[in-house]
Amino acid sequence: MTRIELFTGFLLVGMFGFGGIAAAAHHVIVERRKWLSNSEYASVLGLGQVLPGANLVNMSAIIGDRFHGFWGAVLALTGLTCMPIIILVGLATVYDEYSSYPDVIAATNAAAAGAAGLIFGTGFKLGKTILDSRSAIIFAALSFTSIGLLRLPLVLTLIVLAPIAVAVSFWRGAREK
Repeated sequence: MTRIELFTGFLLVGMFGFGGIAAAAHHVIVERRKWLSNSEYASVLGLGQVLPGANLVNMSAIIGDRFHGFWGAVLALTGLTCMPIIILVGLATVYDEYSSYPDVIAATNAAAAGAAGLIFGTGFKLGKTILDSRSAIIFAALSFTSIGLLRLPLVLTLIVLAPIAVAVSFWRGAREK
């Protein structure tokens, strides 16, 4: 992949992912450009989630750096953020003028529902790939229960479950050798 392909790939992610960037990123990075496999994408996404900052911003820096070093990270970040900034400024200007209209309120609610569906769909696609063992399913269920049902803080859940999951993974890997 060239630097131009890296920039334009993340430009597409930023342009088509407005409101549902994770689904657009998965489509461009895994399905369309084939830069990463599903499992590599899930690993980079997981790393992006535990680092401070936005997941996809972190991912773009990681992927850009992987293929073209520092300048690849800069190009990926620039590509990712360029179109959303332009679109956001334009939409904010229009929205400021028409935000009180009932049709605009309805359209905003519909867009939010669509974005939630994109997030759910991407999670389902990734879940099929990474939930390949009993321990992965158990940790996914524990995470969901902890955060989704018990409403425990994400940081607390990570502090408790991440070291245990890593230990189990190392233990399983050592047993398989």
